[in-house]
Order: sequence, then structure tokens, then C-alpha cells
Amino acid sequence: MRRLIQFEMRKLFSRRLAQASLALLLLLSLLLGVSTWRNMYAFDGKSREGTGAAAVEIDQAIAENYAGILTDEKVQQILSEFAPDPTLDLHGMNAAYLYQNALQSSVALRFSDMNGGWNGVGVSDVFGDEEIRVGYVYGWLSTSQNLAKLFLVLSLVLVILLAPVFGGEYGGVDNLILTSRYGRTKCAAAKLLAAMLSALLVTALLATANLALALVLYGADGLDCSILLAPVEFVEGYIPFNLTCGAMLAYQVLLAFTGAVSVAGLTLALSALCQSPLTALAASAALYLFPVLLPVPETSWVFRFVSLLPVYHAQFRSLMSVEQMANGWLHAVWAVPVSLALACAGALLARRAFAKHQVC
Repeated sequence: MRRLIQFEMRKLFSRRLAQASLALLLLLSLLLGVSTWRNMYAFDGKSREGTGAAAVEIDQAIAENYAGILTDEKVQQILSEFAPDPTLDLHGMNAAYLYQNALQSSVALRFSDMNGGWNGVGVSDVFGDEEIRVGYVYGWLSTSQNLAKLFLVLSLVLVILLAPVFGGEYGGVDNLILTSRYGRTKCAAAKLLAAMLSALLVTALLATANLALALVLYGADGLDCSILLAPVEFVEGYIPFNLTCGAMLAYQVLLAFTGAVSVAGLTLALSALCQSPLTALAASAALYLFPVLLPVPETSWVFRFVSLLPVYHAQFRSLMSVEQMANGWLHAVWAVPVSLALACAGALLARRAFAKHQVC
């Protein structure tokens, strides 16, 4: 059985389209990570400014000065230190949106008035009883944004990779497989296991590569800090719970794996039901993306169920924003049993359809 699984995995990764898709995925991953890092900007409010590595260093130094729990005193100190130059004409622009560095932007957005002074709002007025830990979160939030894009592309790459598992055999090879002694049992099972293992392997490779790159570029600073205190570009539509960056990334990677096995189950079923890999590919991609076209607002109770479909595992913010349960876990953990159910149902349907396929 092990040799059969290895053989099927070699078949999957030996196809040129699969190799090209995986190579483009890794290249896109590298380009996104490096370009995001190179385009970062920070100004320390005095004389030092920079982009790329210099911006990260400036942001980390500023965050270190105010590390710890956010208080009203710290808010006022930050606003005072990075107050706009009084001689600067903002032309009516709200100073809260004047970006200097990550921490200044995060604080000004919530606590600054039109002129950059304190608006009188306290930390408890904005965050309630939550303790907000200050630190360098910009790099990890940027990594999370990139991962959301990459995991969506990953799902489509998995469709390309797995669509030929059964559909690719219907050109005549099915006659040999299905008339052999173990064609309808061990061979079919080996195909299913090889497909699932391949999906998990590619997902693990992509997640590991991106997190390792982020660790090299940004260090481990900020993983224990709250995502709620984020710069302006990360605020709207973001997860409304007091998670640390590390916890958020853990959820995101978990949902990448649940999305991968869900997509694998869906694609395997259609691969066995369809007469060609191209048809299976098109049908799988269409069914995967279809939920985002449904006219279901995120405020509707129906969205609690729609958000558990595979496409929302990749676009994790919507799923993770649904609710926080009494035990502290997010509604997103329901993606685990849902994905296992979809994977098992898809695998069983694929095995049954392939085993009952009539040979000529």
C-alpha cells in the first residue's frame, strides 16, 4: 500500500501543469513577502526615516519604548511625541490619518483629534476591559494579509493538482486499473490517500516558508501583542477580538489546512464523477468560489453556516469575525469538523464513483 501511495504522489507532482502551478505559487509567495517588506516606511518623528529594513528597525525601536499594557498615559505620550509640526499645513486633512510609523498610526486613529492632539477618549472607552499589549505587530499583520491571498491561490492550485487523480485515468487507463485485482479497492484508496497527503504537504510547505521568511525579516517581536491595536490599513473589517498575533496566525494556518482537505475532498469527488480532468477542474473551481457570490450579509445568522464553507477558510477574517464562544475559542474552530466531514464525504463519493465506473 505504501508503494502505491508513493507511486500516486509521484504521478501527481510529475505533471508539468502541477509543477508550474506550484512553482508560481512559491514565486508569488516570495515576491509578496519581499515586496511588502521593501515598501514599508517609518519616521521616528525627529530626524530618522527609512524604508524596508530601516523602517522595520525604526518601528521596532518605537514599539520597544512603549512595550507593555496600553494606558491612557502612554496614549498621551505617543500623541505628544509624534504630534504634527504646528507649521505644517494639512489642507483640512484629519491628523489621525497622517502616517509616521506603525505605533503612531495605531494610536492616532483611535485617540487623536483633527489636529493630532488627544481627543479625550480613554483606552477603556475603545477596548472596554481588554488589556491591550503594545508591541511591533506591523510585520506579522502584513504577513497575515499576504497569507490570506496565498491560501486562496493555494486552493486553486490544489484543484489543478488533484483534478486528474481519477479523471485523468478515464482515457483508457481505467480499463487496466479497474480490471486488476485491487483496482477498485487498494488502487482507489491509494489515490485518495496520496491526494490528501499531497494537499497537506503543499499547505505545510507554503505556510512554513512564509512564516520562516517573516521570522527572518521581522523577528519574533510582536507575536504576543494584540491585533486590535493595528495601523490604519489593518483596522476596517478586521477580527474584533483581543487575539495576539501569534494566536491569529495559528488560527489562520489551521484554517489553511482545513481549507486544503475540504478542497481535496470536493475535487476528488468531481474528478471521479467527471469524464475529464478539465471538466473536474472547472467544476471544482466554480463550486469552491460560488459561496462568495451568495447575497448573504455577514450580519445574517445564515452567514454563521455559509462562512464554514472552504473559500472562507482561506479568507479567514470573515469566518473569524463571526463570534467568540464562552470557552474563549472562536466560531472558526467549527471549520475542523466541517472540513473533515467534507473530506470524508468527497473521498467516499470518489471511491464509489470510480469503483462503479464501467470499463469498455
